[in-house]
Amino acid sequence: MITALLIIGAYLVGSIPWGYALCRAVKKIDIRNHGSGNIGATNVYRVAGGPLAAAVLLLDIGKGLLPVILAKSFSMAPPVIVSAGIASVAGHSFSIFLKGKGGKGVSTSFGVVIALFPAPALLALLVWAVMITATHYVSAGAIAAALSMPFFIHLFHKDAFLTSTGIAICALIIYTHRGNIKRLLAKKENRIKLPWEKK
Repeated sequence: MITALLIIGAYLVGSIPWGYALCRAVKKIDIRNHGSGNIGATNVYRVAGGPLAAAVLLLDIGKGLLPVILAKSFSMAPPVIVSAGIASVAGHSFSIFLKGKGGKGVSTSFGVVIALFPAPALLALLVWAVMITATHYVSAGAIAAALSMPFFIHLFHKDAFLTSTGIAICALIIYTHRGNIKRLLAKKENRIKLPWEKK
């Protein structure tokens, strides 16, 4: 019963659409009708500015971090802990509050990975930052970080189950970025201006 409640709770926490909610509350707009239409921090940054995007980013990371930490505090088995993390990412990408729609899941996945694999998470963050700086494509950074994650997990942990967890998270991120991949290949993806490049 506790396991079921934990996983359901993780999904519901993950489903909270912070980008949508904060843009409604602060800017009085539906973020889904602006920019790329995504509820994540990148689109909030483009439409509503850095401070609001930073808040969305931290809250979305927290959605992934909290369920895993909670599961660990109850000394749950590793498969349950991982399931709670994946449930939170699924909630973000397929939110019950947005009729099954949601964001790309990158920030929430990062929260999960920080709680599960701190060192691989930091290395993946470095890959993300380097790729975005080099290309100005946030989606390229997310995809590169996701693809690197299973390798970093295996490098540090040498555990088939944990590596498989990284592969599952990677697969979910790649799936939610399928539209971005098409636009990248067609050279139609939107670039982002980095904060220090602004006038």
